[in-house]
Amino acid sequence: MSRQPTANEAARIRRLRKSFGSHLVFDALDLDVARGERVAILGVSGCGKSTLLRCIAGLERPDDGTIVTAGEIGIVFQEPRLFPWLDVRRNVAFAARNDAERARVDNVLALVGMLHVGDRLPKALSGGMAQRVALARSLVRDPALLLLDEPFAALDALRRIELRAAVREILEFTRAAAILVTHDVDDALALADRVIVLAGSPAEIVFSGTVGENATRTAVLAALGVSDQGLHARRASAS
Repeated sequence: MSRQPTANEAARIRRLRKSFGSHLVFDALDLDVARGERVAILGVSGCGKSTLLRCIAGLERPDDGTIVTAGEIGIVFQEPRLFPWLDVRRNVAFAARNDAERARVDNVLALVGMLHVGDRLPKALSGGMAQRVALARSLVRDPALLLLDEPFAALDALRRIELRAAVREILEFTRAAAILVTHDVDDALALADRVIVLAGSPAEIVFSGTVGENATRTAVLAALGVSDQGLHARRASAS
């Protein structure tokens, strides 16, 4: 049996093993996240980034290993996943389990800048607004750990920058720990204290560094196997 997290731990993962049929995603993966720490996880598509978040959230059952977390967990997906028949306020309230959490609804809507649209249906919201509502819904339980699974991927460049800045401010205000899964190095460097790169099959941590020290843009791109020039060339060919 695993011991409970210490006062300084938001999450502790030990010897995580997860497979889908014959495909082994993780084998004996270890990861620690401190209270209030923001960790970004990067890696190529299919390396297991989202699977790791789903295991932490309890949406996937590991084959072996232990995952212990401190306090509540909130999760924000790539798509807002709002109920189209509920207005904004009731979408957020849906995640509340008791009167105390329901009383937080207006506070978290104000925190994400969406209190003024509380009576609107999701169809009346822009993509960025809908994602802010999804963020508010994840905060209504006052999570100690927030899981962010590509939360900016569906947004245009301007909305992405705006929401990224908002999430950073919210995390600093709430002091929640966060694990961000992203393909975007700029997202990782802007939001995280620490950057991790997953690679291989089964996936393992091939790079872990503190942002601004050893986790620079050049170092993270090198760990991902690309360069700035190569990244620019890919973007140019895709446009």
